[in-house]
Amino acid sequence: MSKKLSRRTFLKLAGSALLVAGAGGVYYKQNELARLATRVTGEARGIIDASFVRQIVAADNKMARTIMWQSAAAQKGAAVELRAVGTESITRYAATSEPYSDDGVSNFLQTAKIDHLMPGASYEYRLRDGERAGDWQTLRADDGKTFSALVFPDSQSNDYSGWQDLARAAYERNSDANFFINMGDLVDNGEDHTQWDAWFDAVAPLAANIPVAPVMGNHETYDQNWKVRLPKAYLAHFAVPEVGSKPFRRYYYSFDYGPAHFIVLNTQQDETEDFHPGLLAEQQAWFAEDVARSRAAGNAWNIVLMHKDPLQYSFQSRPERRTEGVSDDGRAWMPLFDAHGIDIVLSAHLHTYRNRGHIRDFQRDASGPLYILTGVAGNVRYPGLWKDHALDELVAPQPEVDNYMTLRGDAHAIEIASYQPDGSVIDTVQLKK
Repeated sequence: MSKKLSRRTFLKLAGSALLVAGAGGVYYKQNELARLATRVTGEARGIIDASFVRQIVAADNKMARTIMWQSAAAQKGAAVELRAVGTESITRYAATSEPYSDDGVSNFLQTAKIDHLMPGASYEYRLRDGERAGDWQTLRADDGKTFSALVFPDSQSNDYSGWQDLARAAYERNSDANFFINMGDLVDNGEDHTQWDAWFDAVAPLAANIPVAPVMGNHETYDQNWKVRLPKAYLAHFAVPEVGSKPFRRYYYSFDYGPAHFIVLNTQQDETEDFHPGLLAEQQAWFAEDVARSRAAGNAWNIVLMHKDPLQYSFQSRPERRTEGVSDDGRAWMPLFDAHGIDIVLSAHLHTYRNRGHIRDFQRDASGPLYILTGVAGNVRYPGLWKDHALDELVAPQPEVDNYMTLRGDAHAIEIASYQPDGSVIDTVQLKK
């Protein structure tokens, strides 16, 4: 399949048996065999059975962190050992080991919650399964003063090698990054385990050493027949901070890093309505309380991460009529962003980079939040699809290629920058308080 395969064509192919024998399927299977061979060799050498090691953001990253990994068998002695850099004193944190089955594949997911970190301290951690232990990895606690994040738009692909190249090159150029964000549609099909394997393979150097803050997208809710289902794989793979919701556990959450509070919304209410109604209303009530807590805690910045975009674009290259304006998600959320003083809103879903500047009451207004549509990080492109919006202030050079972003700040200023894969700058924005 071409890397520039249109979304419409790809969805048609995805519904047929041809996809199983396609180039993407071969890519996934080859990599899966390579991983299994590595695992078997590692076990013969007495190395711990652990795949897809990842750190996940905690609610307060000055004090806590979550570590997850995958194994072929249950690990009764699963644990994470932690030590401060330069010391030999080790603290052990027991991990849960839970069976997980999806897409005809069964394995186990280990999860360990680390707490009592010292703000700003540098640590090393390793995984342990009984008597066997893995290599030491890096873990840095938030210092509460500054933050540096990598932001990746939709990474969904039919060949994740481009996503791997982009993610790893971005991390090499920004080795000081404290965490990374993936803005939803991490994979193209939420049930396809080979795509999840490819995604985790791609971010392995990042995820083991800095935490990920994932955002759920609509493609996380698709099954192998391209029907909507509950996002089973996403919810299992990412033990994000709890917000006390039973029907929507791990769907949405928030976390602090440096002087910023990040609010991760879930825009998949249409996809989940037939299974669990009420996602939007529940989030809106939580949102007001969450921002109030953030302000009481003294956070300087409040930043929203949401997959679907608040604006609506008309088509440039399709016969269907679609009026420019504000999307349903925008009408649901933008008044709340105005009312609660949100500083920045990052979105995705449309696979194009657009800086819309500051908007309040659905109009350009310097007193409103800054809105940025983050672009595309996978190989699914929509070339020439969208007309420019009246609120667009900067559009990425056309035809668009992959891009990533950096987000750096302290209590007084934030700089946002967008880059092409080779590191050339697309856009920069500064906010000050």
